[in-house]
Amino acid sequence: MIHHELIVVGGGLAGLRAAVEARNAGIDVAILSQVWPGRSHSGAAQGGVNAALANHPESADDTWEKHAFDTVKGSDYLADQDAVAQMTKDAIPVIYQLDQWGCPFSRFDNGTIAQRPFGGAGYPRTCYGADKTGHYMLHTMVERAVKAEVPMYVEWFVTRLMVDEGVCRGVVAYDMIKGGFEAFTADAVIMATGGAGRTYSNSTNAIISTGYGMAMAYHAGVPLKDLEFVQFHPTGLLTTNILMTEGARGEGGYLLNGEGERFMQRYAPKAMELAPRDITSRSIQTEINEGRGIDGKGFVYLDLRHLGAEKILEKLPGIRDLAIHFEGVDPIEEPIPIVPSQHYSMGGIDTDMDGATDLAGFYAAGECACVSVHGGNRLGGNSLLETVVFGRRAGAAAAQHIRNSGPSPDMTVLAGRTVAAVEAQVGGLAARGAAGEDPYAVRAEMTTTMKDHFGVFRDAATMHAGLDKMLALKERVGNVGLRHTGGVLNLDMIRTVELEGMVDVALGIAAGALARTESRGSHSRTDYPDRDDTHWLKHTLAHYHPEGPRLGSKPVTLGMFEPQERKY
Repeated sequence: MIHHELIVVGGGLAGLRAAVEARNAGIDVAILSQVWPGRSHSGAAQGGVNAALANHPESADDTWEKHAFDTVKGSDYLADQDAVAQMTKDAIPVIYQLDQWGCPFSRFDNGTIAQRPFGGAGYPRTCYGADKTGHYMLHTMVERAVKAEVPMYVEWFVTRLMVDEGVCRGVVAYDMIKGGFEAFTADAVIMATGGAGRTYSNSTNAIISTGYGMAMAYHAGVPLKDLEFVQFHPTGLLTTNILMTEGARGEGGYLLNGEGERFMQRYAPKAMELAPRDITSRSIQTEINEGRGIDGKGFVYLDLRHLGAEKILEKLPGIRDLAIHFEGVDPIEEPIPIVPSQHYSMGGIDTDMDGATDLAGFYAAGECACVSVHGGNRLGGNSLLETVVFGRRAGAAAAQHIRNSGPSPDMTVLAGRTVAAVEAQVGGLAARGAAGEDPYAVRAEMTTTMKDHFGVFRDAATMHAGLDKMLALKERVGNVGLRHTGGVLNLDMIRTVELEGMVDVALGIAAGALARTESRGSHSRTDYPDRDDTHWLKHTLAHYHPEGPRLGSKPVTLGMFEPQERKY
C-alpha cells in the first residue's frame, strides 16, 4: 500500500497542472499515468490556445467578455455561463504564466505572443506555437512538475476507485513494469484521463483515450453529463483520421469539393472555413452525402497550396509532415484529402468549477470532466485552455479539501478489499480465457456501431438500431475472456479490463443522443432539425445501472447571454 495525500490520475496537461498547483500549496501529490507524461495525448493538440490578449492588429478591443460570448454562442447556449466567464477571465493570466514558465509560443515582430483566427471567434485570439502548441505546453508543464519534485508513477494503469462510506480514498493500479496490483491510498483523487474518442472507429484520439477514467467514476456512482455531445473535427486525414489542425484554415486554408468550389459559402457565408466545428463538419458531410466529394467519393480537400511554401514551412510544418508521411501528399504542391473525424468529448464527469463531484474527495479536470464550458460544441482553442484553467482550479480545491480533512483514517482494510476485488475480476476473465468472447471483436463492433449509428447526422431509426447493438454488446462483455495472463506489460489485460467501461460510456452516448429530441451543437438530428430551448435547454445526466444508463437532467446556468440564433 502506497500513500500520498493527493493522487492525480493522468499525466496530460490537466493532470500536470493540477499536480503542480497542489504541490505548490504544500500537498504531497503524485501522478499515476499509463505513459510518460510527455507522451500524453495533450501533445496532439496542434493549433493553439485561446485568450483575449488583444495582441493581433485585428483584436485590439478583444476582451474576456467577448471571448465568453463566442464560447457560449459556439456551445449553442448549453454551456454554463458562470463557468465560461471564469475560464475566459482566467485565460489571460494563465497564458502569461505559461509564457513566463518558458512555453515557446510563436511571436509577432513586436515580441508579443502571436495569435491567429480560429473557428467561431470574433477575433484572432488563438495563441500558438507553430502547429505544435499542445506539445509545447505539455513539455513546459512536465518541466514544472519535475522542478516541483512531483513523484510520477509511469506505466501504471489505474483500474478502480477506492470508495468507503461515500468518500473517495484512493485507487487501485496495475504496475505494468513489475506486474501485480497495488493500492494507492489518498485523501483526495483527481481524475484527468482525457476523452472517450476510442469508442469510435474514426477518431483522431490516441489509443489510450478510451474514456475509462469516466467509466471508473461512473461505476463509483458519479453521474456523467452531456455524453451525447461528441465533436467531429472537420479535417481528419482520409485514411488515418489523424488531425489536420483548424490552424490550417486559420492561416487561410480552403475547403474544396469535387467541383473545385469553396463550398462553405453555402453554409456560413461570413465565416466560411472558420465557422464552428459542428457547422463545418456537417457542411463537409452534406457535400459528401450529396455526391460532391472528390470524384464523387467520400472526402473533400483541404487546400493550402495558395499559402506558399514559406508560410507552410513556418506556420504549419507539422501538418506538412503528417500529410506527407500518412497520406502521401505534400500540401505545398497538392491538396490534402480529409473527412470529418470523431475528435472530442464535450460530455464527461459532472463537476463544478473547482472540479468537485458528488463523491467527496473526488475531483476531475480536462476532457474527462464536464464543467460545462463547451456545451453542445467546443470552439477550437478552448480545449487546451480548459486543461490548464480547470486543472489549476481542481488542484487548488483538492489541496484545500485535504487541509480541511484532518488526519487520514486507517485505509488498510479498504485497500486490501479493493485490491482483492480487482484481482478476482481479472481472475474471472482469465478463467474464461480463449473460451470466452473475444474482447477485440466486441471492441471492433462497438467502435463501428458508434461510427455508423451516432455520427455527424443522427435519426431515431438509426440510433434505435445502434442502441440495440450496443445493448447486445454489453451482454457479450460479460462473457469476454482474457487470452494472455502474464503479469508484466500485459496490454491484453488492460484492453480487456477497460472494455466494460468503454461500452458503458458508449451506451451513455447512445442513450443520451436518442433521448434528446432536438438538434443542438454537435448533436444534429435529421428528424428533429431545430433547437428546442423550451424542452431541452438542460444538461443530460447519465447514472450508472448494470442494465444500462438511467437518464436525468439538470438546468443550464444562464445569466450573461440569452439564447439566440447562431449565424456565421
